[in-house]
Amino acid sequence: MSNTISSLKSAGPKPGASFRERYKSAYRWMVLARVLEEKIGGLYRSGGKIVGGVYLGRGQEAFSAALGQSLSEPGDVFGPLIRDMAGRLAFGEPLLDAPRTYLGSASGPMRGRDGNIHRGRPREGLPAMISHLGALASVVAGMLLAKRMRGEQGIAGGTCIGDGATSTGSFHEAINLAAVEKLPLIFAVANNHYAYSTPNAQQFACENLVDRAIGYGVRGYRVDGTDLAQCLDAFTEAAARARAGEGPQMVVGDLLRLSGHGEHDDARYVDPKLRESKVGRDCLAVARQYIADEGWMAEAELDAWRGEAEAKVDEAIATAQREAPPDPFKETWHALATKHLMDTYISES
Repeated sequence: MSNTISSLKSAGPKPGASFRERYKSAYRWMVLARVLEEKIGGLYRSGGKIVGGVYLGRGQEAFSAALGQSLSEPGDVFGPLIRDMAGRLAFGEPLLDAPRTYLGSASGPMRGRDGNIHRGRPREGLPAMISHLGALASVVAGMLLAKRMRGEQGIAGGTCIGDGATSTGSFHEAINLAAVEKLPLIFAVANNHYAYSTPNAQQFACENLVDRAIGYGVRGYRVDGTDLAQCLDAFTEAAARARAGEGPQMVVGDLLRLSGHGEHDDARYVDPKLRESKVGRDCLAVARQYIADEGWMAEAELDAWRGEAEAKVDEAIATAQREAPPDPFKETWHALATKHLMDTYISES
């Protein structure tokens, strides 16, 4: 396995219908994610409708969607973070899962029992997020190792992590394990230049985070996280190499979070020059312009996609708002994942 560092160049015209359809598909997930999060942010700001914090992925949709879309084979695993709405949707998470979880519906995947960002469907390869500080990386590594022990082949997994989390022990242990075991795991590092409010210069001394890949014996890729074409190219290659037995891959996307750390944060600490630089571009605007420049769709068609996304999101939120929260007098409150194990144990005792 080579521990090459790849720095993908700015996207130019890409030949072939396959790339065009992958690009348009990813863009559509990006639009749906942006619309959904705008609605969720509005519910949070309106007061009392959402309990807990709201953390949006504005500016990270291209990087996230490209990873989620690359994990499209049966048995694949995706461990998303709080800013991965686009990746979740591209991977196959039902649109209703987010509104139901944010609004505490008992019909949601977490039955209204957990924090609004800790949702998932582990049996479908989508583990519930634990922490954005690297804790999920070892979980996905373990899931992939278990699949290998069961004889499953040709699968890949991905997990997202922020620039700050690459300095944690959880990240080190997970990527070291994945490298030693040659697990088919993609580490997607969204370098949004701030770990909450701590800038890169106070987080690490290497020139770029992708340089860390070499120390672990992992292939690294550095991409412009605002450029959907670059993201698609990198994650497509990374997934193919992982499936082929080349071990873990590390993709670092340079981008900027276009909102605060959460909706409670005004992000006044962000350097204005960074906002005005290339890294501060809105990936949705960049992708839309690329589609228009290539002549793939007319402006009216792109507007229609946005309208369809708004209608779907409005319907999903209205559904979740009509649903009841968990009833403490009817719930058994056992751990959802262990009831079957306990029933089996009791029946065999």
